[in-house]
Amino acid sequence: MYPFIFNNESFMFDIIGDIHGHADELIALLGELGYSQRDGIYGHSERKVIFLGDFVDRGPKIREALEIVRGMIETDAALTVMGNHELNAMAFHMPHPDRPGEYVRPHTPKNEKQHGQTLIQLSDSQLSDALTWFRTLPMWLELDGLRAVHACWDDAEIGQIANQLQKSGGLTDEVLAAACLPDGALFASIEVVLKGKEMQLPQGYSFQDKDGHERTKTRTRWFLAAAGHTFGSYAMTDELDCDIPLSDDVRRASRPYGETEKPVFLGHYWLKQATPKRLARNVACVDYSVAKGGFLCAYRWDGEQELCDENFVYVR
Repeated sequence: MYPFIFNNESFMFDIIGDIHGHADELIALLGELGYSQRDGIYGHSERKVIFLGDFVDRGPKIREALEIVRGMIETDAALTVMGNHELNAMAFHMPHPDRPGEYVRPHTPKNEKQHGQTLIQLSDSQLSDALTWFRTLPMWLELDGLRAVHACWDDAEIGQIANQLQKSGGLTDEVLAAACLPDGALFASIEVVLKGKEMQLPQGYSFQDKDGHERTKTRTRWFLAAAGHTFGSYAMTDELDCDIPLSDDVRRASRPYGETEKPVFLGHYWLKQATPKRLARNVACVDYSVAKGGFLCAYRWDGEQELCDENFVYVR
C-alpha cells in the first residue's frame, strides 16, 4: 500500500467517484468513457481509471461493483485509493483490542444500517476476501501531474500516516486500531484524509446530513483560504444557512490548498448540483451522490493543471 508515487507512463486518467455498489451505473459510465470489456475486464488502450474509493455499502450490486473494480486494478487498467467506507468495513469486523466482545467500529444501529447492504449481499468468504483486499489499498496517490485522495489532501497528516505505515510494514491490526479508535495515535490524521476536515458550528446552529441526522459540526471547504468566509460559505454543504464570520480558531487551523499545487481529485462529499463543477482551479470532487438519487461522475484528465468543467463526464 506504499510507495505512493507512481509513474504515469503515457496514460491519461479518468477519475471516478464513489460507487457504493452501483455496478450498472459504473458499467454505463465506463462505456461513456470509451472503455470496453475483454475477457471480462474493462480497459482502454490509452487511458486508465483512478477510483476514489467507497465501493461498498448502500447500493444494490456491491459484489458486482467490487468485481469490476478489482478486475481493472489487478490487470493494471486502473489505480485506486481507499475510501472511508472501506476503512469502516475493516474496523466493523475487527475485534476491539481491549474490550472482549466489542469491535473497533461499534455495532450501533447507525453503523449496522450503513454497512447493512454489504453484509446482506456478500457471503462470508466474499466479505473476508474483500476485507483482506482493502488492507492493500493506498490512502492517497501522488502521480506525475495530479493527486488523488478520498476526502482531503493535507501534507502534514499524510506524512504522519505514511511514517506509521512504513514503520509498521502496512495496515496491521495495531495501525488499524490506532487509525479508528478515538484515542488512537493516527485517529486525527485518518479523519482528515479519509473523512475531511470539520468545524464546530456556532451555538444554536445545526443542519441535517444526507441520512437525516442532525449535525452541529460540518465538513469544511478546506482547500480555500478561510479569511473572509462565514460558517455558511466555508461549509462543504448547501444545507447550512449561517452568515456568522468564521471564528479565530477555524481561521488559524486553515491550511488552504495552494493554487500552484498539482490538481487534486476527491470523492466523499455527496455533492448535489445538477451539473458537475470544479471546486477550485486545481480541485475537483467527483462524488455526486449516486447512492442518494444523484449520478455517477468522472473527470477526464488530459494533463491540464487548471481543471475544466467541460471535462466532467457522468451518467444519470
